[in-house]
Amino acid sequence: MLKIRKAHYKRKRIYSPWKKKLLLLFLGGIAVGAMGSKRGISRFFTSIPKEFRKINKEYLRQLITEFYRDRLVDMVDVSDGQTRIVLTEKGKLRAMEFSIDDLKIKLPPRWDKKWRVVMFDIPEKNRQARDALRSKLRELGFYELQKSVFVFPYECKDEIDFVIEVFDIRRHVRYGILESVTNEANLLKYFDLL
Repeated sequence: MLKIRKAHYKRKRIYSPWKKKLLLLFLGGIAVGAMGSKRGISRFFTSIPKEFRKINKEYLRQLITEFYRDRLVDMVDVSDGQTRIVLTEKGKLRAMEFSIDDLKIKLPPRWDKKWRVVMFDIPEKNRQARDALRSKLRELGFYELQKSVFVFPYECKDEIDFVIEVFDIRRHVRYGILESVTNEANLLKYFDLL
């Protein structure tokens, strides 16, 4: 399981959109083969999304070298004599950080008349994770019912599972579904469901 330590929150971030996209591509399972040769780079370019083919091949090589130097990727020899580039645990954490930044909840066309509730009791020693979770829930559009109770009208369990996994706070967070809640009119108005 991936863990995020306190130092993780303060480390320098990768700001280049290409770096971010490349890490997410690696996280999605694309493994680069035979990077030592021009042929390997060409094969890589045919297996990636069109948008990525705009990147200069030399710049791609520089990015991967930088990732290797920062220990975000590792070189793994495979049986056919090629070398594959895969994310390290540190690289996965960094890529997941980007994934969480882009996380959105897909809204269905109709509301199923159920409320999704996220409740948490995160100890003070994990304050940064608690604050990050609270901030992310607000960003996703949740309504803060109480300091550690947030409500949302649409299915979002997968997204919440992902967020609490990234922050490594699963044992402190509960997710539930309610058929009704008192003062529902406030929620209906907030989510424009009247």
